[in-house]
Amino acid sequence: MSRKPYEVAVYYFPQWHSDPTNEKQKGKGWTEWPSLRTAKPRFPGHEQPKTPLWGELDESDPRVSEKQIDAAADHGITSFLYDWYWDLQGAEGPFLHRALEEGFLQANNRDRLRFGIMWANHNELNRERFDAMTDYLIERYFGESNFLKIDGKPYFSIYETHTLVAGLGGIEATADALADFRRKTVEAGYPGLHLNLMEWGLQAKHEAIIGDDPNAIIRLFQADSVTSYVWIHHTDPESFPHTDFGEYMEVAMAKWDDLREEYAVPYYPNVTMGWDPSPRCDADAPYELGEYPYTPVLSDNAPGKFEEALRRSKAYVDRIGLEPPMITVYAWNEWTEGGYLEPDTKHGMAYLEAIRDVFGKTED
Repeated sequence: MSRKPYEVAVYYFPQWHSDPTNEKQKGKGWTEWPSLRTAKPRFPGHEQPKTPLWGELDESDPRVSEKQIDAAADHGITSFLYDWYWDLQGAEGPFLHRALEEGFLQANNRDRLRFGIMWANHNELNRERFDAMTDYLIERYFGESNFLKIDGKPYFSIYETHTLVAGLGGIEATADALADFRRKTVEAGYPGLHLNLMEWGLQAKHEAIIGDDPNAIIRLFQADSVTSYVWIHHTDPESFPHTDFGEYMEVAMAKWDDLREEYAVPYYPNVTMGWDPSPRCDADAPYELGEYPYTPVLSDNAPGKFEEALRRSKAYVDRIGLEPPMITVYAWNEWTEGGYLEPDTKHGMAYLEAIRDVFGKTED
């Protein structure tokens, strides 16, 4: 029996286009680009600002999406996992969705890349709004020809399990809501729902809400897999203002076996390109260790080190026989968090070339 090809799924952050909700709060035409442009070095040797080689593009333009899709597929990426929002920051319904709906899904070459949804649920939802959201997901996305499916099941990832439980009123109520979501998905013609939970939302720090046994949650919610968004969710970097990327990489990748053994479902390993949220800090405030975004920067994250992490992730997936052989990557365009594969003026396409050199070009 031949093995499935590698799924190299890259997180996509969609705040590089104007959104009506953002415009109400921050002014007409607001995007994240000015935060990147005005970033400044916070310590000796700190490389800021980062400058996109392609310039400050509008990702809601299908022509921009076509450029992104070709670059991704030509370098071995198989899918974008869109950070996706619902009822956030005063929006009623989807928020920051124009990049996906007006850009990616209107691109002439869209079928070169799959896409999945990673619900970044930073806000609580009640059952009525949760049901409205799941109806939208099924009707708007699941039927798209290039929606990411695992064994025919649409892939849906939840960022904060603890926030979901808090909003829906407890573990049992959440299990019921998810069961109804799964039922609606089956009624829409799919064999089921592939429910992925972010390890971030299952950690012990949230046990007051989800209990002290994450596998009990996984079983009750009928989750199919667990993965991570970014390495720093596992272990805090040791030194401020920066920690060496190569040293931290060893700590982060050592967690893969721990997480595989901890969870009763497959854990898809994560590879992180970098971490530097300093552009989101107050430019006039002291740069001191504190809550996000005042966290240590991962420094010296050269393309060669990223390629090493990719090679080791591939070897890890092969060694444990993970099916499907899926790896998540942070990130396509988290520019203001220092995690981006899009080309910049220093490294050009080198980070994308690292993926291609490890996994090959995506087959059309």
